[in-house]
Amino acid sequence: MANFVLLYQGGGMPDTPEEGQRVMQAWTDWFKDLGDALVDGGNPASATKRIASDGSVSDDTGPTGYSILKADSLDAAVTLAKGCPVLDGGASIQVVETFEIM
Repeated sequence: MANFVLLYQGGGMPDTPEEGQRVMQAWTDWFKDLGDALVDGGNPASATKRIASDGSVSDDTGPTGYSILKADSLDAAVTLAKGCPVLDGGASIQVVETFEIM
């Protein structure tokens, strides 16, 4: 089993407290559905800087959040990611397989 980082891009914050509660409940339900596949629920992200190989630094539009799952394959991780509530808010998800270096 490998770990997969889900990188969220885009989306937005809820407009009302009621919508915020609905969104939080959707995340709670998704995490519960994932069960043992959930390694780290993650966090939202905000400001991003990019450092180039020459050492220069620039502002960047980076991920808006992440989660980490474990799954048997990339396809299985994608299937799990399709249930993520961030998609309902207009975001997209990049699913990245990680591996351990021996």
